[in-house]
Amino acid sequence: MDTEEIRELIEPFANHVGGTLSAMHALMRTNGYIDPEDHSVIADVFNISIAEVRGIVTFYEDFRSDPPPSSIIRICQAEACQAVGARQLTIQAEQHFGLEIGESTDTKLAIEPVYCLGLCAVAPAAQVNKQLIGRATLEKLELSL
Repeated sequence: MDTEEIRELIEPFANHVGGTLSAMHALMRTNGYIDPEDHSVIADVFNISIAEVRGIVTFYEDFRSDPPPSSIIRICQAEACQAVGARQLTIQAEQHFGLEIGESTDTKLAIEPVYCLGLCAVAPAAQVNKQLIGRATLEKLELSL
């Protein structure tokens, strides 16, 4: 998106309480990430500093600063999931896919930690893209890709 398209997308949020976050969510829905080059446009529209924009983007886990991979595996690291094998599942996934949690070697796949998917009753829980998986196993993760 060019500067004017970004401005058109986020300006409707400018005079609303919480508008900055709403605008950033709109950018995420449209682009899949918030490009650091767009921080100055956001700062201008909301009359905040570029440092404040960067602070918001880096604080919230839902915001990305780079294009997302085509597939993201999220494995719950919360206590309920840890108690029934989430750490072992994470290790298996890291070894199988050749990635460490929190890293992506290319734009195809990433493994990310998440802290509670609300599936404690069917732990360990995972999410592949938008699909939630209860009683997650490596096989279920593979089938969901």
